Amino acid sequence: MENKKLLEDSGHYLMNTYNRFPIVLRKGRGMKVWSADGKEYLDFVGGIAVNILGHCHPKVVVAIQKQAQRLLHVSNLYHIEPQIKLAKVLVEHSFADKVFFCNSGAEANEAAIKLARKYAKEHQGQDKFEIITAHNSFHGRTLATVTATGQEKFQKGFEPLVPGFKHAAFNDIAALESAITKNTCAIMLEPVQGEGGVKIPDSGYLKKVRELCNKNNLLLIFDEVQTGMGRTGKFFAYEHFNAVPDIMTLAKGLGNGVPIGAMLATDKVASAFVPGSHASTFGGNPLVCAAALTTTETLLEDGFIFDQCKRMGEYLKNELKCLQKEFPSVISDIRGMGLMVGMEFTRDCTTIVKACMEKGLLLNCTAGNVLRFTPPLIVQAKDIDSMIDILGEVLSSIA
Repeated sequence: MENKKLLEDSGHYLMNTYNRFPIVLRKGRGMKVWSADGKEYLDFVGGIAVNILGHCHPKVVVAIQKQAQRLLHVSNLYHIEPQIKLAKVLVEHSFADKVFFCNSGAEANEAAIKLARKYAKEHQGQDKFEIITAHNSFHGRTLATVTATGQEKFQKGFEPLVPGFKHAAFNDIAALESAITKNTCAIMLEPVQGEGGVKIPDSGYLKKVRELCNKNNLLLIFDEVQTGMGRTGKFFAYEHFNAVPDIMTLAKGLGNGVPIGAMLATDKVASAFVPGSHASTFGGNPLVCAAALTTTETLLEDGFIFDQCKRMGEYLKNELKCLQKEFPSVISDIRGMGLMVGMEFTRDCTTIVKACMEKGLLLNCTAGNVLRFTPPLIVQAKDIDSMIDILGEVLSSIA
């Protein structure tokens, strides 16, 4: 009865901005979550690549508890200890020299867009403002980031969109080059497209993009909101491709569930931001930075989690390929890096997600016909086996 009442109140009081499934999730531990009516679910969504260490990881929980007792929030008018420590760790393990903290991936991308434009105007002239992004990309829901997003379905009804954005085909260097104009200041790409269907570029593509940016004096922005924090088997996805950006954005897995985003840049580019250029009231507050610092340190402790991610990612893909052989008319492709894996279907996969949920398995459908697997990096072979058993049963019933 309580679950039913909560669902009724949800429909009554919340804006209808999500196609929510009819369950109320109340508790989570590791790979599992439980609904308000007590049903257990194996979670291969992971908050969509957020719960990188699993639900309620004990180290992160303790860090939040300790920080909540010490200091929840102060303004960025003052220096914040956990924020400083987190920035240091991120800089020491990336290409970047400076970090700006905010509250989400969209805000991080918004900050990157503003920084790129401000830097270009200061160094190259007032006509430098245009940013090229990819078709089927996803960069956020603010007015600027939804314009940057290369999918019209997210933009309908919000016109007029923000001027200064162009879109080119992903993984097509010629298309990207032809999109450059005298107004272009930057190219912004996801190293692996997530919302667009787990699309992985050819091995040399991002390196060619870096070279193209160098040739045309453009900034390169990597949106690693979904791919960062070990998701692909390396700390950051750009490390796979021999292509170093000027600006990078993070969120999702950075805080293992607390809302935090970050925009990283080189000293040269970051110098365009001065006091008053950009700000965030809650960005990098003590509580979220304490959680993110512990998350990051846990990921980096001995590299084990990255190795685990690679091993389990390969195991997951191999098991999914076995299903593909069993159901070739339904499954058209398996692709992925680390524990960011896509299974493409020849039909809409929404019904598959619903059927799996009824059997106690949470999956995510993106781009209409792609199951996106982004489980916590702590996933074990037995979890994958359980997921495959349920998915196999569902596919048998619809094939």
